[in-house]
Amino acid sequence: MTAACPACIAADGIGEESLARGGDSVQLHLPDIHCAACISQVEEALARVPGVARARVNLTLRRASVEGAALSAPALVAALAAAGHRAQELDQSLLAGQGSEMRDLLMRTGVAGFAMMNVMLLSVAVWSGAADTTAQLFHLISAAITVPAIAFSGRPFFASALGALRHGRLNMDVPISIAIALAAGVSVAGALTGSDEHHWFDAALALTFFLLIGRCLDQAGRRAARSAAAELAALDVPQAVRLTAAGREVVKAERLTAGDLIELKPGDRFPADGQVETGRSDIDRSALNGESAPAPVAPGDAVQAGEVNLSGLLTVRVARAGRDTALSRLTDLVATAEAQRSRYSGVADRAARAYAPLVHILSAAAFVYWLWLTGDGWRALDVAIAVLVITCPCALGLAVPAVSTVATGRLFRRGLLVKSQTALERLAEIDAVAFDKTGTLTTGAARLTGTPDRAALALAAGLAAASRHPYSRAIRAAADSRGIAPRAVEDATEVPGRGVEARAAGRRVRLGHPGWLGCDGEGVALDDGQGTITRFAFEEELRPEAPALIAALKARGLDVALLSGDGPGAVAAAAARLGIDRAEGRMTPEDKAEWLAARGAEGRRVLMVGDGLNDSAALAGAHASLAPASGLEAARCLADVVLVGDDLGAVSDLLDTAKRSLGRMRQNILISVGYNLIAVPVALAGLASPFLAALAMSISSLTVTLNSVRAQK
Repeated sequence: MTAACPACIAADGIGEESLARGGDSVQLHLPDIHCAACISQVEEALARVPGVARARVNLTLRRASVEGAALSAPALVAALAAAGHRAQELDQSLLAGQGSEMRDLLMRTGVAGFAMMNVMLLSVAVWSGAADTTAQLFHLISAAITVPAIAFSGRPFFASALGALRHGRLNMDVPISIAIALAAGVSVAGALTGSDEHHWFDAALALTFFLLIGRCLDQAGRRAARSAAAELAALDVPQAVRLTAAGREVVKAERLTAGDLIELKPGDRFPADGQVETGRSDIDRSALNGESAPAPVAPGDAVQAGEVNLSGLLTVRVARAGRDTALSRLTDLVATAEAQRSRYSGVADRAARAYAPLVHILSAAAFVYWLWLTGDGWRALDVAIAVLVITCPCALGLAVPAVSTVATGRLFRRGLLVKSQTALERLAEIDAVAFDKTGTLTTGAARLTGTPDRAALALAAGLAAASRHPYSRAIRAAADSRGIAPRAVEDATEVPGRGVEARAAGRRVRLGHPGWLGCDGEGVALDDGQGTITRFAFEEELRPEAPALIAALKARGLDVALLSGDGPGAVAAAAARLGIDRAEGRMTPEDKAEWLAARGAEGRRVLMVGDGLNDSAALAGAHASLAPASGLEAARCLADVVLVGDDLGAVSDLLDTAKRSLGRMRQNILISVGYNLIAVPVALAGLASPFLAALAMSISSLTVTLNSVRAQK
């Protein structure tokens, strides 16, 4: 890695300045810049683009902030490509929008609550004896407060109801909107005509206020997350360095064709599938296949888009690019799985589908009956509004989100972030759990096994000091733990994709891949320069809580499986240490997704726990999914639950809480149904005014909320 010069470090401070002073602003990612000269070249190239008023580069973040008028990101990227610098637009709009919906709901709730309190004060004055002109004045003031407050605060319900009706269907917001609009409209008419009756401004506002509280609880139970398919697509490299007869040129990755020759520096992600033409290196394939160990590559070896070049300069002959790469196919697979799971309907949604039509039928029937009975249209409308208000699904709307909010709060304190709206319901139905291995049940760090000769370990540690390979770190750690000092070596050199060679006591010594030293097998071998080859074997460190978690899940009667991209031997060894009976190795992302689909076809409901890109299709296709916070961003965004703490054992508590929460949800729905069985006949009999109906509705909502609080115990 190239060290930053003082000028570059100084330039970082400039790049941190806020550029939001009007006009357009574009953020660009610059993967290749490494010094002050790069900063100058990038800023000069951007400054020549029409419309650019200002451009500043941050070396540490490898980011350019561009400000100006009518900026076009493709034009900026093209200008940098012409100057020999790769660039990519950073789209932060999705992140910026997170949390805005909750802020909007809280503002609308506050307006409704404030208006409700003021209107209730005016109502108390009327109830206390204000009459005639004074009473009408108070009613007109109430109307002036209520109408704009409801128009603003009730917009989420009105917009949802209109959208449903526009598509020829009913939802819970249709009866809510009709009840609010009728209560407010009849009250305004009464205030304008000077009527002594039909004034339910407080009821309309109370209904709006309590329903918005339910909507806020619903929103608080979720976390906005970007599509995992989009996260996978973000790994698709937008540009590549193509080698031509005229020299190096930066081109869009989508313009690559089979036969093109591209160059990859250490740290670059492959933009296409292909074959190594020249150079040797180690590559990180964990994103695509879950293989924990970096893989050495040499001329003739195949590489895939999405993998990362680690140590050496490579040239690659392109075989497949654009939509034909393995990464692109995986992205499509995940997008399909996400769409399938998004069709899962929550228990409240299923209840609402039957509830909404019934509310309208009852209200219409009440109006017709009372109009026929009394011949008084106002009286019939009173009863119809009371029926609509008293049957408004506020308690039903709170039944699930109230429990979800309490349960997700408890789980967050346990180190679990629940993101999906229906996650708790699906987690309560789990009957099997499938784990990825590397980074999930293990720490991802290698550990030297066995008891190698002290002299061999000392020499190996001396050679390993020249390498950052995971196995080199494991050798150094093993030597330190046994109190063995690394042996001094001279002229140590890391050979990309092979290992490290040096001189010790005048002899050539090597530490690296067994094939490099002329022997077969996996792991690492040491040649001491005297004809002796020492083999080193490794295993991954298990998370300390993993064995207890597996035992707890099996005690619950759940089937447990281990799915990994690692070799069968390593997978079988890990499964044996953990007590897992079913283990599958060398699994591709497609294999994992197909395995879960087969279990689903058998009627099994599987929780998938994984942390990598190779787990993304499985996370999307599973009945429910969990990813550690240490995992790849695509896995975290896709998972229903993110483990933000360090204790994987919280998974067992997650399943317990989900099962209890589903029980509370069903209890709340039964409470809502029971309330309506009592309240609806009262309203139909004309014994409840709209205000009393709103009060009864509020009491039912409070009952549901109090029952939900029990979910935290």
